[in-house]
Amino acid sequence: MSSLRHRLLITLLVWIGLMLAALFIIVLQLLPLYENATDKTDIWLILFVSFVVVMILSAIVGSRVIDVAIKPIENATETAMELVKGNYLARASESNAEKTVELSRTINILARNLQEITAIRVMEQERLKTLIENMGSALIMIDKQGAVSLVNKPFLEEFGLTPESVMGKFYKEIQVPSVVEGFIETVFMTETLARVQIEFVSGIKLKNFTVYGAPVIGDHQRWLGIVIVFQEITELKRLEQIRKDFVANVSHELRTPVTSIKGFSETLLDGAYQDTNTLLSFLEIIYTESNRLEMLINDLLELSKVEQNGFRVNAHPTDMEAIIKRAIEMIQSKITEKFIHVKLEIQPVLVLGDPNRLIQVMVNLLINAVTYSSSQTVITIRLLVEDNQAIIQVVDQGIGIEETEIERLFERFYRVDRARSRNSGGTGLGLSIVKHLIEAHHGRVEVDSTVGIGTTFTIYLPLAD
Repeated sequence: MSSLRHRLLITLLVWIGLMLAALFIIVLQLLPLYENATDKTDIWLILFVSFVVVMILSAIVGSRVIDVAIKPIENATETAMELVKGNYLARASESNAEKTVELSRTINILARNLQEITAIRVMEQERLKTLIENMGSALIMIDKQGAVSLVNKPFLEEFGLTPESVMGKFYKEIQVPSVVEGFIETVFMTETLARVQIEFVSGIKLKNFTVYGAPVIGDHQRWLGIVIVFQEITELKRLEQIRKDFVANVSHELRTPVTSIKGFSETLLDGAYQDTNTLLSFLEIIYTESNRLEMLINDLLELSKVEQNGFRVNAHPTDMEAIIKRAIEMIQSKITEKFIHVKLEIQPVLVLGDPNRLIQVMVNLLINAVTYSSSQTVITIRLLVEDNQAIIQVVDQGIGIEETEIERLFERFYRVDRARSRNSGGTGLGLSIVKHLIEAHHGRVEVDSTVGIGTTFTIYLPLAD
């Protein structure tokens, strides 16, 4: 802009010089007329007036030149400088000069386009930020110098870090498990796609992750760094282990009675049937094992049914006291066999439930209490209302449960004392069925136990209106 001003100033000076030169030539032409005159005041007056006229004309022309040529260009230049600084709201004034109006309009169009592009970019950045923060998987991005350039909230929470301790740091300086650091280094050094499953101890828990690592490639195939994504699969691993345990337990539980039935049947076929006492003894064993096999199959079918999505109970106002007494009657023989006393602390309560399913729940809880209780002990059943819900408690004086085992108590086939429950004819599925049935009633079940003292199962059910 200064060079433009200089060129215009030089042009103006040249124009003034030409005007003065023309004036000088005019004076030279007039001098012969006045060379004999004694009074030359007129000639000097003419010269002065001419000089003033030239200067006024020069000022008018210069001012016009500046208004038409320089000011629009200066305004356009200032607008362009604002755009360079990132102020896309700046606009150039559009003058009426034909030479500069196109420049001003072009700069304004450029400004509007830059403003729209910036708005779109900000919106996309916000979307990307929201996506990264809420993607559920931990993510970290490392630039080509090895410094952390991006990290999301799940990553910080998973490894107990803060943004200040991670952003801009070299990836070996951040406090992550060694197996994670090793994977990051492998991807960073090889610049290739990688996927592994890793596990490490976080606090007191063992966690499993599927980790993806990939190079970040920019324009013209330039390597910009790497991105690492962590997807937690701890729960999937746990469910997979439960599935494996379930298959192994089902196989074992089915094999035992089938082996017994087959073995005793072969013995009878080999001639043992001729001995009446042996025949009756073996038939009784076969009958017992057949009943056990039937119970296992029925419980498996029942558990499969209640675990299905969309399973519903036929809930309506139900007298819970009658349910409890009916369940006691159904297992009275087992209670009498061990000389156990059942103590009732019951108040009349109507619950919203399915009578048949609630009897099934109470029978399973009572059988569990009898199985793990010694002879001549007491089982207490309480029924009360608290906080607008029905509470049923089954309290035994059995062997109790270790605190570490309580969370696994409702797993299929899980037994606290395997020998005792198997000898009693249990299938190991009763408590799993109880849990699913209570949840189908929109209730919950809790366990409180002390080893050597006993166990308390507490059920919470909604009251009937």
